[in-house]
Amino acid sequence: MGSLCNESYEEFLDSLKSAGIAISNEENLRERLAETQRWRYAFMSMARNGSAIGIRFVSRESRPDDSAIRSAFARHAFPDSAEAVFAASLANN
Repeated sequence: MGSLCNESYEEFLDSLKSAGIAISNEENLRERLAETQRWRYAFMSMARNGSAIGIRFVSRESRPDDSAIRSAFARHAFPDSAEAVFAASLANN
């Protein structure tokens, strides 16, 4: 998962934000992702459970750019299931 992708979590988060996603408690999320080499796994954990510590992903617009979100996940070598987990986290916020 992601071994061939040299892009960073910063670039991934910026891609999500460009696609219309707002991140609450973004500083905390960035700190957590910076602490690990397996940032994709850590990101998915935060998408599933981050709301307990104030990390939430919400659409800034009535409808985020789904194709840009899909592209960000693919470009950063996330597993296929990641998009569904992230979409569920958006629906819960």
